[in-house]
Amino acid sequence: MSTDSPDYLRGMRTAAWMWLAYLAALVLVDVLIYAGGPAQPIVWYHLLNAFPAAVFLALAYSPWLKSTHHGLNLLMLLLISGVPIWVSHTLIQPLPPGPLSNLEGMVIRQLPVLFIGLVLVAWHYPLVAMILFSVGLNLFELAVVLIWERLDPTRLTAFYFITLVRTVCFIVVGIFINRLIMLLRAQQASLQAANVQLHHYASTLESLTVSRERNRMSRELHDTVVHTLSGLSVQLEAAKAYWEVAPDTARSRLEQSLELTRSGLQETRRALKALRASPLDDLGLGLALRQLAGTAARRGALQLELALPETTVLLSPDVEQCVYRIAQEAVENVVHHANAQHLVVRLAVAGDEVRLVVRDDGIGFNPAAKPPAGHYGLEGMRERAHVASGALTVESQPGRGTTLQLVLKGN
Repeated sequence: MSTDSPDYLRGMRTAAWMWLAYLAALVLVDVLIYAGGPAQPIVWYHLLNAFPAAVFLALAYSPWLKSTHHGLNLLMLLLISGVPIWVSHTLIQPLPPGPLSNLEGMVIRQLPVLFIGLVLVAWHYPLVAMILFSVGLNLFELAVVLIWERLDPTRLTAFYFITLVRTVCFIVVGIFINRLIMLLRAQQASLQAANVQLHHYASTLESLTVSRERNRMSRELHDTVVHTLSGLSVQLEAAKAYWEVAPDTARSRLEQSLELTRSGLQETRRALKALRASPLDDLGLGLALRQLAGTAARRGALQLELALPETTVLLSPDVEQCVYRIAQEAVENVVHHANAQHLVVRLAVAGDEVRLVVRDDGIGFNPAAKPPAGHYGLEGMRERAHVASGALTVESQPGRGTTLQLVLKGN
């Protein structure tokens, strides 16, 4: 783990405060144990133990700790593990008689601090380094005791067993912590990889959606602007041809061109306005469909049969957008191409299923036939239904009208 990572910094600072908290608790214990006894040895003991803890805390909050070099990290591990052992066995005078004043008691006093150091090593270093730390730390204390304590053979034998047991305990606990940390890091790496894949998938889906929407916009504008300009070009060519030989016919053609221009301008404005589908934002799906169908019926002089849910329909924005856009395209096809007398628009929501039906009694067509050049309405509706994980079916026969049905699930 890098020494400038937030987890590393939080870990070292947490260790510093835990060390100081333990020393504070130890002060309270000694106050209870040595109440009424000589205070000077106890005071010196706690001052000398608090000094490396204070240095450790200062280093934990120093800007040097953010360096990528591990020298300071090793120094701090030495402070929290080796220095307490050295101070307890060499610099402190014997404490007054008490439950934690003998050699075994001093070992117990140091144990929580040494466990903090063990956790740091098991967290930041490989398993081999943790084992070497556990063995080396206990050998270091054994050497200090052999040099400074001058134990008799009986007590020395007991201390050998204490050192051995503590070494085994350190290794067992260290292995558990190290493996747990490795597992957590592997899971974190897996989550990060999954997050990257999710972002990539979302970006790809967004790009695909934008691309399909651009294609739909292109087809929409093609069916309005291009058709209008094409018809206008034919009318103007005819007017030019009749300009000298038949002025009345030329003027008639010119009037038709003006009417075609106005109609094309209106259709282009409708197509551009439909790109935002603003009625959904203003009215909601039910009222937007009612307005859409009513306006189309008036423009096409159609008898309208409308069946919509009586209550407000709560659907996701993507589903509402899909339903509205497909209904809009289907209704406009009826107005412009079906030559129909009746228009039926139905919307039903049952559970997680949304069903839209648009039916007319017009001239119909063969759905299996290739659409005329430049007409992409049906293909665009199918693409939109596919993006929304829906199913679009079209039933039609020449002279028998057309029924379009959209089914969406999981709204």
